[in-house]
Amino acid sequence: MMPGFLIHVGASVLCSHGGQAQATAPNPRVTVSGQPSVTMPAPWLVAGCALPPPTAANGPCVTAQFVTAATRVTSNGQPLLLIDSQAICAPTGTPLLIVASQTRVTAM
Repeated sequence: MMPGFLIHVGASVLCSHGGQAQATAPNPRVTVSGQPSVTMPAPWLVAGCALPPPTAANGPCVTAQFVTAATRVTSNGQPLLLIDSQAICAPTGTPLLIVASQTRVTAM
C-alpha cells in the first residue's frame, strides 16, 4: 500500500453521479488543516445524487460505507480514511469519488 493523504471533513467527496457525500461521525481527536479527520466505520450520507429511482435505474445513492482505509494509522482504535480509500454507495453499489483533500498529512 502506498501512502495517501488523510481525509478530513472538508474533503470533496462525491458519488459517481455527482451527489455530495458527508461523513456522519467526524473524528475530533485527529485534525488536519484545522478540520476533524474521518475513520472508516462511520457511514456517509449522500445528497443530490442524479441517478433515477427504479424502474429507470436503482438510485439515487443515499448512504455510503468505506471498505478500505489506512492500515498503519488509527484513531480511537479505528483506521483513518485516505484519499485512495474505497467506498460503496447504497442502494446503487457504485463507488464514492474523493476528488479533493488536504495535502499536508499522509499515512499508510
